[in-house]
Amino acid sequence: MEGQRYSLSLRGVLSISFFTVLLEPGTAGMPLVYQMRQLCKFCDLELSSCSGTGTCLSNCSITSICVDPSEVCVAIWRKNETDFSIESLCHDPSKPLYGIMVDDYNSSTCVMKEKNTTSGMVHLCSCTGEEECNDMLLFSPIVDPTPDDPLVSVVLVSLLPLLVMGIVIVGMFYWYRAYRQRMLNQEWESSIKKRKPKAGGLDCSDACAIMMDDDRSDSSSTHANSLNHNTELLPIELDLMVGKGRFAQVYKAKLKQTTSDQFETVAVKIFPYEEYASWKNEKDIFSNTDLRHENILHFLTAEERKVEKQYWLITAFHSRGNLQEHLMHNVISWQELQLLGSSLARGVAHLHSDRLPCGRPKVAIVHRDLKSSNILVKNDLTCCLCDFGLGLCLDSSLSVDDLANSGQVGTARYMAPEVLEARLNLENIESFKQTDIYSMALVLWEMTSRCEAIGEMKEYEPAYGSKVREHPCVESMKDNVLRDRGRPEIPDTWLRHQGVAVICATIMECWDHDPEARLTAHCVAERICELEDELDKLSSRSSSEEKIPEELKIPIEVEIPEEMVKITEIQDIIAVDCSVSDEK
Repeated sequence: MEGQRYSLSLRGVLSISFFTVLLEPGTAGMPLVYQMRQLCKFCDLELSSCSGTGTCLSNCSITSICVDPSEVCVAIWRKNETDFSIESLCHDPSKPLYGIMVDDYNSSTCVMKEKNTTSGMVHLCSCTGEEECNDMLLFSPIVDPTPDDPLVSVVLVSLLPLLVMGIVIVGMFYWYRAYRQRMLNQEWESSIKKRKPKAGGLDCSDACAIMMDDDRSDSSSTHANSLNHNTELLPIELDLMVGKGRFAQVYKAKLKQTTSDQFETVAVKIFPYEEYASWKNEKDIFSNTDLRHENILHFLTAEERKVEKQYWLITAFHSRGNLQEHLMHNVISWQELQLLGSSLARGVAHLHSDRLPCGRPKVAIVHRDLKSSNILVKNDLTCCLCDFGLGLCLDSSLSVDDLANSGQVGTARYMAPEVLEARLNLENIESFKQTDIYSMALVLWEMTSRCEAIGEMKEYEPAYGSKVREHPCVESMKDNVLRDRGRPEIPDTWLRHQGVAVICATIMECWDHDPEARLTAHCVAERICELEDELDKLSSRSSSEEKIPEELKIPIEVEIPEEMVKITEIQDIIAVDCSVSDEK
């Protein structure tokens, strides 16, 4: 390169000398055949202090006349890891330089442009028309990468009305949803108020989110529902423990009002940290809004109390306690038996149903630990189900393996034969519902055993009573239920009352050894609800000595002494469509 530069410089000197000779006096008459060539800075790579901004000088000390008339002045600025360098030369723009073609060389100034060459990214400029035009290098200032393009403005202005229209449509849709939900709630509340009161009690429907204090003063749960439960814990003061189970303890508590000294009475179920799985399962089931029903415990919220290292479930509080305690301390009337039994069946039916009353699909749920201590008695003497720690959502996505892993759960005394024997039909999710029906039959038996309509009563005892220990194990229940095919006793004296006889027949169908032969909860609820009207009709027929048609006399497999009232006279009640598949 040094030899080339030396020859080029020498040739430049000779060219100047030759040009001078041509212009000497006495030669004016000779024709001018030499074409002007470009005078450029011509230096190899040299370190430079130019940082690539503004205007810089090449600081090249060598000036050269380009060999070819078509050549132009070129300057190249490079940035290395530690320094900067500048190269200046003459170059024919018709030929590539470092893998690129030189353009914009008709300018008299050397304006740098970024190029991608074979040696990497460089800034390159080319010029002609001025001597040493590649000595002063002009770097373009950094401009805003978003030029003021009028097309962009037009597009934005055109889209603005569409954006506004979209916001308006979304707002109207949200308003309509909120308005419709509010109207549905008002209709539901009005229908609840118009409902005929039962057994002289106040209807405190959980669906209306009303809780009753011990002094029977209503207090709404709006305060609890208005707080941000994700960031703020409810102001709750625990009062006294009202229950204790395998996984948690239940406390009566006061939910304080922030604006006054008033409070609401609530129930708090407290799980220790190691029972997180049980708390989460019950929380997830309760959090399903489709679960909400007047015969299912009203849920307020769930909290993780990190300071106490506890998990809480906050629900409505019912001062009468659970059904087992109620039956231990009270004898119930025939009307109360109807009320408790029908409300229990309605709660289980809603739990098992895969559709809401409005027809919307719902995920069916099985309780799997249904017993009298897991059923609360409300102030209007209706039942509501609680304790869903072992509950299972029968989602269609569950596989047979998922169902098999659910295990043999529940309380041994109330386990269905197929659960004790571990032979559940996992291919059919209805088999899980049938185990709840068996347990419900035992609870109905416990209710009936404390009804004054059966005549002479004993002290309360759970199903199977003294046949097993107080807390029987699975093996001892197998002996009674599977080997001996035993069931709680139904004395003949119970059947003297026409209504109790129907209840007993229903119980026997619900605890049938064959799961497929059991009734559905929906059928049980319908049968009990229609029982009162049908008994009134039969009573009026009996007073007028009206004969009952033979086609209504459907025998029931219950042994009844001849002197007792014939159950066949009320079999038109049992003729209700009670298909096990609950197609209705």
